[in-house]
Amino acid sequence: MQEAQQFKDHQREAKIFRNRVMVMAVFMLLLASTLLYRYYDLQIVNYEEYATQSDRNRVHVQPVPPTRGLIFDTTGELLADNKASFTLSVVSANQAELDSTVELLKSLIEITPQDLGKFYKAQKQRRHKLDPVPLRYRLTEEEIARLAVNQHLLEGVEVNAELVRNYPYKDMFAHVIGYTGRISEKEMDAFTPEQLQKYSGTHAIGKIGIEKSYEDILLGQVGSQNVETNARGRVMRVLDRIDPKQGGDLHLYLDARLQETAVAVMQGRRGAVVAIDVKTGGVLAAVSNPGFDPNLFVTGISYRDYKSLNEDIDTPLFNRFLQAQYPPGSTVKPVIGLIGLQEGFTDVHRTVADRGVFTLPGNSRLWRDWSLKVTGGGHGQVNLKTGISQSCDVYFWDLGNRMGIDRMSEYGHYFGLGILTGIDVPSERRGIWPSREWKRAAKGQAWYPGDTVNMSIGQGFMLTTPLQLAVMTSTIANRGMRHRPQFVKQIGNQPIESVIEDTFDAKPEYWDAIFEGMAEVVHGPRGTARRYMSPGAEYRMAGKSGTAQVVAIAQNAKYNSALLKERHRDHALFVAFAPLEDPKIAVAVMVENAEGGSSKAAPIARWIMDAHLLGYYLKADEFVPPLGLHHAAIIKRANNYIAERKAAREAKEAEAAAKAALEAGVLPAPAAMTEPEANHE
Repeated sequence: MQEAQQFKDHQREAKIFRNRVMVMAVFMLLLASTLLYRYYDLQIVNYEEYATQSDRNRVHVQPVPPTRGLIFDTTGELLADNKASFTLSVVSANQAELDSTVELLKSLIEITPQDLGKFYKAQKQRRHKLDPVPLRYRLTEEEIARLAVNQHLLEGVEVNAELVRNYPYKDMFAHVIGYTGRISEKEMDAFTPEQLQKYSGTHAIGKIGIEKSYEDILLGQVGSQNVETNARGRVMRVLDRIDPKQGGDLHLYLDARLQETAVAVMQGRRGAVVAIDVKTGGVLAAVSNPGFDPNLFVTGISYRDYKSLNEDIDTPLFNRFLQAQYPPGSTVKPVIGLIGLQEGFTDVHRTVADRGVFTLPGNSRLWRDWSLKVTGGGHGQVNLKTGISQSCDVYFWDLGNRMGIDRMSEYGHYFGLGILTGIDVPSERRGIWPSREWKRAAKGQAWYPGDTVNMSIGQGFMLTTPLQLAVMTSTIANRGMRHRPQFVKQIGNQPIESVIEDTFDAKPEYWDAIFEGMAEVVHGPRGTARRYMSPGAEYRMAGKSGTAQVVAIAQNAKYNSALLKERHRDHALFVAFAPLEDPKIAVAVMVENAEGGSSKAAPIARWIMDAHLLGYYLKADEFVPPLGLHHAAIIKRANNYIAERKAAREAKEAEAAAKAALEAGVLPAPAAMTEPEANHE
C-alpha cells in the first residue's frame, strides 16, 4: 500500500490541472473577447448598416399608382372613366413556391394560358422580388368568395380593389379615345429610368388615340408608402404614405349626341364621318365604321377576341377617318376651281362647251364625263358655278390641263391636302397631293399630261383621308383660314387655344363664286344633291359630292356595278358646310362601295348638320328615314319625321319652361299639368 502511494505524484497532477485550467481560462477569455468584439461591431460600429438591412427585410417602399384622368365630351358627358375591379395578385420569393401556388389557384378559379403568360412576363419586370404581380383582373363575387374560403392555403395571394379604365360608349368612340392596355415587355425595355419610376405600380399605358397622345397628362404622378411585411411578403401595416396625384381631366370638342347621330345614320355601313367646328378647328364628331369595344383591351384581350377582330373582313381595328386614304373624286373640284381663279386661268363668267367627252391635243384617248351615261350627252355651256353644281368633269379637265401640274401642286398644303393636318392623336397618314417630283421619287417615272387631267377631278394618284377632306371643307368655309384640327378643348381648367396653320388669300369674289357653286349643288334646280339635301331644309348649306373609283375601267368599257363585286364598287363621298351665310360646321362623309356620293353620302351630312344646328339628335338604335331614296313618299316621310321631332322637342322645352315658372310662382298651372277633374257624366 505504501509502495503504491509512492508512485502517485500529487504535486505533478496539481500542476497539470492548473495548466489546463489556465489554458481553458485563456480560451474562454479569447472566446468572450471575440464575442464582445463582434457584439461591439454589430451594435456600435456597423449598427446603422445592419439596422437598415434588417428594415429592408421587414419594411418595403411600395409605389401607389395614381388615378387616371377622366375624359369628357363638350357637354360634360363622361367618355372614359375608371371602374372598380378586383384584381388577384401573387407575391412569392421562390419559383417552387410560386408554381405550387399557381396550381392551387387554377383549381379554384379560371386562369387561362394567356393570363399565365402575361403574369410570368410581368414577374420578370418587377423591381423587387416581393412586389405583388397581377394574375387575374375583374374577379367575380363567386371567385372572390372561393379565394376567401381558401385563404389559409394561399400564402402570398392578395385580392385588391383597384381602378381600371372603362369606356361606357364602347365602340362609338373607340378610334378617337383609343384605349389603355397592359404595359408590354417591349415598352418596358424602352423606358428610361425616369419612366420606370413614373410607371412603378402602374400596369396600364395608353395604346392608341387620345389615351396615347395625352398619356403624360392622363397618367398623373405616382405616390409611395412604407409598409411592414412578413417573411412571405404580406403587408402587416402601413407606416407612412405619400399620396399620388390624380391625372388631369380632358374636355373634348366632341359631342356625344352628334357622334351617336353619325353612327345612327351610317346604319352599319363601312366608312367614316368627320365634323369640324369651322370657327375653331375643333372636331365635333369622328366616326370610323365599323368600330370595336375598347374595353376588351384594358386588362388584356383574349386570343379568341383579338383573332375575331383581326380577321374580320370589315377591319374594325382600322381607323378609317385618320388612316384610310381614298381618291377624293369631285369633292376637290372647288379647290381646283379656286386655284384656276387665283392663277387667272378662268373667271366666274368663262364657259366651256361640254359635249360629254374630253381629249388632249394630239391624243386619241377619250375622257368621258359621267353625264354620258345619264343623258347621252354633256352639260352644254358650263361656267365655274355650273361646273361645280353639276360636277362637270369636262370643265375641270380643261381647266387642269391649261393650268398644268406645277401650279396645282403648289396649293394643296393651303387646304391641308398631302400633308399631316397636325391633329392631336397619333398615326395620321398624310395622303398624296401629287407633283412631278413626287412621281419621280415614288414611281421613278415622268409626269404626263394625262396625270394632270386625272388629278383635276380628284382621281389618279391623289389620295386623301376623310379628316383631310373635312379640314379642306372647313378651310373653304373659312375663306382660306386653315385651323389645326383638335380633339381636346380643355385640360383641367386650362383651355387650349385654336391654332391657325395657314391662310390662302384670294379675292372675295373668288370665294363668293365657290360658295355659290357649292350652294347650287344642294339648292340649285340641277344640283347633284338637291333631292337628297334640300327637302325640308331650315337653313342654306353648301356641298360637293364625289365618287372615288376602286377598280380601273377599260377606256372603251362602261361602269356597270351589277357586274362588280360589292367591294369593287365606287366609294361615295360628300363634303358640306353650313349655314351658308355664317358657316359653323363642316362635314366630310365617305361610305365605302356605296357608289352615289349625292344619294348615299349627302343625306348623312344633312342629318349631322341638322343635329348640330337644330338639335335633331338621333340614338344609335333609332329609326332613320332613308333620305337617300328617290321616291317622293319617302322624302315626305322623312320630312314628317323631322317635323315630329322638332314639335316634340319644342313641346318638351315648353313644358319644362312652364314647370319652372310654376315652381317659381309666376304662372298658374297649365291644364295639362293639373289634377284631372271628376267625370260628371
